[in-house]
Amino acid sequence: MDGNRRWARERGLASLEGHTAGLEKIGELLSWVRARGIKEVTLYAFSTENWNRSPEEVAYLMKLFNYAFDSNFKKFIQGGGRVRFIGDRARMPEKLQTRMRESEEESKENTEGTLVVALSYGGRAEILAGVNALLQSGVERVDESDFGASLWSAGLIDPDLIIRTGGDMRLSNFLTWQSVYSELFFTATKWPDFSEGEFDSILAEYASRERRLGA
Repeated sequence: MDGNRRWARERGLASLEGHTAGLEKIGELLSWVRARGIKEVTLYAFSTENWNRSPEEVAYLMKLFNYAFDSNFKKFIQGGGRVRFIGDRARMPEKLQTRMRESEEESKENTEGTLVVALSYGGRAEILAGVNALLQSGVERVDESDFGASLWSAGLIDPDLIIRTGGDMRLSNFLTWQSVYSELFFTATKWPDFSEGEFDSILAEYASRERRLGA
């Protein structure tokens, strides 16, 4: 969900206000996802590299994430959805860690779709965490299934398609293990301006692609 700060600057706003607009867009996206019967959606909300941003911006984002538990996440759970969080939780504020656990526990039996939020997430960090967990368990050899079960995303679906807004054409450490056969879509549209019409256009193009999965 890239382009929040640039979106704000183009409008003469403080760059942090772009993150607020981005949070509002998440609420819209979740309504589109539910209306189309999409089973699972993952939001790349905060990367391991984002910790290197200014203390002011990081603090603002943590405040927004806390607000999301009372808005977008709460509404999704009340609608029967399940919420999962993936990432290095130990780096998150304790209050947010608690709310993550509570949201997952509250929604674990829900069946109306799954919202996955990648917080303090990096694909390489996830792989290293999985390797270290396996080493600590004492195993000498693993297959792909074993390795997948050691990841933060264990039990989740590998993404069929990945959309990046904001104009950059790279995955930037997102779902490195899981994305090997994902269909990729890059748009110059900044995240707060991403529309339902553009979402549907991407879904239509995705449906027209032939997915051979290496066969």
